[in-house]
Amino acid sequence: MSLRPTLDFLLYDWLDAPALAGRERFADHSRETYDAVLDTCERIAREKYAPFNRTVDTQEPQFDGEKVVLPAATHAARKAYAESGMLAAAQDYADGGMQLPYTVEAAANAFFAMASISIGSNLLTTGNANLLMQHGTPLQKQVFAANEFNGRWAGTMCLSEPQAGSSLSDLATRAVPDGDDAAHDPLGPRYRLTGNKMWISAGDHELTENIVHLVLAKIPGPDGALVAGTRGISLFIVPKWMVQVEAGNGGDVPARVALGERNDVALAGLNHKLGWRGTTNTLLNFGEGRYPVGGRAGAVGYLVGEAGKGLHCMFHMMNEARIAIGMAASMLGMAGYHASLEYARNRPQGRPVGPAGKDPAQPQVRIIEHADVKRMLLAQKAYCEGALALQLYCARLVDEQHTAEPAAADEARLLLEVLTPIAKSWPSEFCLEANSLAIQVHGGYGYTRDFPVEQYWRDNRLNMIHEGTHGIQAADLLGRKVRMEGGRGLMLVAGRINATIERAIQRPALAAHANALGQALAQVGAATKAAWATEDPAAALANAVPYLQAFGHTVIAWIWLDILLAVEGEAPAAQGRRAAARYFYHYELPRIGAWLQVVRERDLTCASLAEDAF
Repeated sequence: MSLRPTLDFLLYDWLDAPALAGRERFADHSRETYDAVLDTCERIAREKYAPFNRTVDTQEPQFDGEKVVLPAATHAARKAYAESGMLAAAQDYADGGMQLPYTVEAAANAFFAMASISIGSNLLTTGNANLLMQHGTPLQKQVFAANEFNGRWAGTMCLSEPQAGSSLSDLATRAVPDGDDAAHDPLGPRYRLTGNKMWISAGDHELTENIVHLVLAKIPGPDGALVAGTRGISLFIVPKWMVQVEAGNGGDVPARVALGERNDVALAGLNHKLGWRGTTNTLLNFGEGRYPVGGRAGAVGYLVGEAGKGLHCMFHMMNEARIAIGMAASMLGMAGYHASLEYARNRPQGRPVGPAGKDPAQPQVRIIEHADVKRMLLAQKAYCEGALALQLYCARLVDEQHTAEPAAADEARLLLEVLTPIAKSWPSEFCLEANSLAIQVHGGYGYTRDFPVEQYWRDNRLNMIHEGTHGIQAADLLGRKVRMEGGRGLMLVAGRINATIERAIQRPALAAHANALGQALAQVGAATKAAWATEDPAAALANAVPYLQAFGHTVIAWIWLDILLAVEGEAPAAQGRRAAARYFYHYELPRIGAWLQVVRERDLTCASLAEDAF
């Protein structure tokens, strides 16, 4: 079973990606160029990623005391991906890119996420470089971002610390100016950093000749003390290997970039995780003196943007990574769905319900003929195809934000703000549930390593935590996103949903779904108001996660109804999409009532329980 027909339908029949070629930025493209990109990525994923998914799971990264050792397959896959040009797919021609719509780039990367998320699609490298293109100086773009886009260097995101986790206000990594001439370094104001960072994906490896760490650190105040809270957090480029630059005649365009001595960034250890085992995950020490630069301890870093504005810059990468994690979760769910569907079609067990099934002389039937197995397969399809569609819809909003007329671009920006917590968290929960159902379809075999579904579940379990837990995303959604700009973002989402309802209610076959969606939207709106009725954040956010679940279910129901407006004919694929939507409306959407009830009532059952009662 291939992912390609699903992607083709969502891109071309639903989102009308070829219409983007009517915009100046994408004028050189057409469905033919989009298909060529999809063909290339599908082939690389099939040949370089999928065959080695189990290999990278069992042959975890090892530190030999000098370097991190990864399987040869990881090196080959990374090389093939870099050579495909996908690292810079959406960048300007002048920057070595293809000026490809992000919608198509996201669809193409889905192949890699499904084939082997452990090998991955280098999402942090692209996100790192994209941040620098937005907030870096011209020379930082030329030296660091350009070499990430061309595949020579890799990039990371260094936020969490052992003692702080997701609480960025408690960061302790510090950065001090590196001497009297630090402000005049051509690569940016130069600092020395000391501190520790935890859970750094791809924090050390030999896949590329250099690694560009983007590090959050605090600049001490005049008294030498770190400023409490998030004020004072700044962002720094800290390369693994120092970079030597000779400026050319163009000033900002370097004539030569070469690597110098090792920067004072040391690998303190590898984290061995439940899933994503093929990805190096590290604890890094900055400035401990193991690799003194110029004879002095302290990792050399270059300021990105303004001092004290580090979080503002980093959120550019964090939001991009959150959508990428949503795509990873969606595709791991899809991988499990495809595997369990194939198994169900081929595994004979049991006999039909009814008199005929009582005859042991009758042959067994395939398990896909049992109603409960069909239920589990249909649930997976509803979750995973709906989640994939949401990711591509968000990608389309990115293209709108960058290429539409100003009013439409601003609308896309705000829609994306509201949808990002859902795009990250909803697939992380419900496509994980799809993976659990895939194991269930396999029965006892699902627990074994003879089949891939147990690995898909392990890999996907990390995504509920990656790039901000459910609790963080839920608090962001209910505490900030639906209230920002006077609630305009929430109204924009409601407007899009109502537009779909108005179109769907004109079709008798979709009218019931349209009415159910309208009722769900009204419930979400009422719960949002009720949660904040007392303006007490503790009460309002006590049930933020149930709110996120209900809002997410409503959004996925909307996505499915909008998809049905593009479904035509009675081919098996069309029947399958109608059945998946019907499953979601009959089995899933009714669940929002219980979730929203505790939100409306500001139920404090959990929040008010004393610690010793546990």
